[in-house]
Amino acid sequence: MSKEKVEVLVEGGKASAGATMGKALGPLQVNMQLILQEINKRTADFKGMKVPVKIIVDTETKEFELEIGTPPTSELIKKELNLQKGSGKASIDKVGNLAIEQIIKISKMKQESLLVNNLKSAVKTVIGTCGVMGILVEGKEPQEINKEIDSGKYDKEIKEERTEVSEEKKKEIKEELEEAKKELEKEAAELEKEKEEEKPAETPAEEKKEGEKAEEKKPEDKKEEIKKEEKKK
Repeated sequence: MSKEKVEVLVEGGKASAGATMGKALGPLQVNMQLILQEINKRTADFKGMKVPVKIIVDTETKEFELEIGTPPTSELIKKELNLQKGSGKASIDKVGNLAIEQIIKISKMKQESLLVNNLKSAVKTVIGTCGVMGILVEGKEPQEINKEIDSGKYDKEIKEERTEVSEEKKKEIKEELEEAKKELEKEAAELEKEKEEEKPAETPAEEKKEGEKAEEKKPEDKKEEIKKEEKKK
């Protein structure tokens, strides 16, 4: 039994029988439309993104298998938030806030490539990446939201594989991010104030030293003294 492997890069949900695909699959004499249908079905969640796909064809039976690759989790998160990059200071600079439904959407995309047994575990893994990038989930830090997931708070959403976010919730998510930013700015200002207050006061010795510096004679005074000394001689 001989197998041929073909690797192509397609747009999620929009693979077509173009020149590239024809050149790759034509010589194998397979049902190209059937392959394209299956590719588009399995890459539908990657709409607007380039997805690596490996097509494995049995040259005798013409049966095929697909291996769908995925972009890195961080790239999927950035696309979901329309971000160019994550935060450079994740603990103090928050650049986004995702709803649990958006996390479930990303987790479904990555589940096959993650070393997890179920969607719930995939969700927690994706949330971990959000933390590194300075992104909140439901307005909370990764540790807090994962505790809520463990407690079963989002079991219904995960079980139903919800991926759509209502307009009302989108507004709430945006407000949560703004509130979090204000709180962090307030904490940073208070910390800076504490640092200023903790600076040591000037000691008596330092005050004396400053006084001596102030009393140092000017260059003109020194020249006058030298002239007087020369006259005495």
